[in-house]
Amino acid sequence: MVELSAASVRRASRPVRHRLRSLVPVGARIAVVGHGDAAALVVEAAALAAGIVVVPVNPGYREGELRHVLVDAGCALVIDARHGEQAHDPVLGAVCAGLSLSVVPLSSLVADHDGDDGEDVVDVGSDDDPAMLIYTSGTTGRSKGCTHTRRTLREGLQPLMALWGIGADDVVINSLPLFHVHGLCVAGLGPLQAGARVRLLERFSPEAVRDAILVGGTVLMCVPTMIHRLIGWLDAHPDDAAVFARLRLVTCGSAPLSADHLEAFRARTGLTVLERYGMSETLITLSNPLVGERVPGAVGRPVPGTRIRIVDDELQVQTPGLMRGYWGRSDADAEVFVDDPSAAGHGRWLRTGDAVTVDDDGVVRIVGRLSQDILKVGGFKLSTREIEDEIARHPAVAEVCVVGLPDAEWGERVCAAVVLHPGHTLTLPELQAAVDLTAAKKPRALVVLAALPRNAMGKVLKPDVKARALAMTGTADAR
Repeated sequence: MVELSAASVRRASRPVRHRLRSLVPVGARIAVVGHGDAAALVVEAAALAAGIVVVPVNPGYREGELRHVLVDAGCALVIDARHGEQAHDPVLGAVCAGLSLSVVPLSSLVADHDGDDGEDVVDVGSDDDPAMLIYTSGTTGRSKGCTHTRRTLREGLQPLMALWGIGADDVVINSLPLFHVHGLCVAGLGPLQAGARVRLLERFSPEAVRDAILVGGTVLMCVPTMIHRLIGWLDAHPDDAAVFARLRLVTCGSAPLSADHLEAFRARTGLTVLERYGMSETLITLSNPLVGERVPGAVGRPVPGTRIRIVDDELQVQTPGLMRGYWGRSDADAEVFVDDPSAAGHGRWLRTGDAVTVDDDGVVRIVGRLSQDILKVGGFKLSTREIEDEIARHPAVAEVCVVGLPDAEWGERVCAAVVLHPGHTLTLPELQAAVDLTAAKKPRALVVLAALPRNAMGKVLKPDVKARALAMTGTADAR
């Protein structure tokens, strides 16, 4: 558990900036492979200030996923921010050797967070140059890099921090992964930018959160899976409810929080979780209020500076935190950006892919995805296409369709519906062992069908597949 301030990060980052500039030129992309280490955040802050583009990478990626990101981003260097047992994973070394990429251990860049070489480094580059590539899954399979600039990061986070009243009196408890926009930007760089301190927990646990509150934590930022686990902890340790009640604010996002979970957490702590909505492409665009009614099951109203509109039930947004585009993917840009030159249209909009309703008082509710090719598992957006392509390689599988089943803890769980080649069998453990993807993408349910339901044109009917999977697994279609 490490506590950081903007001043401590600035001091620690000075020698790191010098070291990075000796390794790569301004504008180069560097991958930072890590989870929640404070030193990793220092390296990422140093790179941003030095005009070097940060590419945060999930340390759980397997070979194919890792190679895709490193090649797609055109990374010039890899910083290995892992430690302990993770640091001995041979996958990273093998992939980088095959790509002729150097891997630099984090320890060689950060010797002492309190060190100071006595000389600051002047920031370089334009505020509108690429600063960070956040990789996110889409309907086309492999993940795409959302290109953020220092301007989109700064102007997208400032109004949100002001809306939530985050400032110098706050200590934000952050146990979210630093390879995701939620942990790195919303719960990390944003609070530091606002003058707050950030207490980093390398891994989430209710005990670690409790201990962080006891030493002064005031704000907790969560995903629904964490709220689920906190409720279970408080049921088993009711005396800790008084500790959690000390928090000024608990926010939750990256996936829908059920009304039941919101009410259960409030009943135990007296705190009403503040739900909000955002994407890797946009940062946070909608939020329930800091003061006033927080509506269960709703994600609130636009953050100051953000515009929204509803077109054919789909939410479209304009916001200062809008990415410049997908890195090297003008084809993908054409699918999500809508240019409206009219005075009423105000220019460029981003199609979110989320179906919404808006109450009479302007409160937005997310009612689902327009595409069933995107799942939300534990706060992460997953592409069913990518998982299907991996499962299809299994010698027993003739056809596959991946759907999401409701799950109280994870929001959704990955379910593989397969048609097997004649004479073959397949169990869930066998399939999980064969799927060489990060843990969140591995199937947690398997159903075997005689055939996949299709329409007259031969297209797989995913709603029908999901209905059959629900019936076969005995999962109630409700949360």
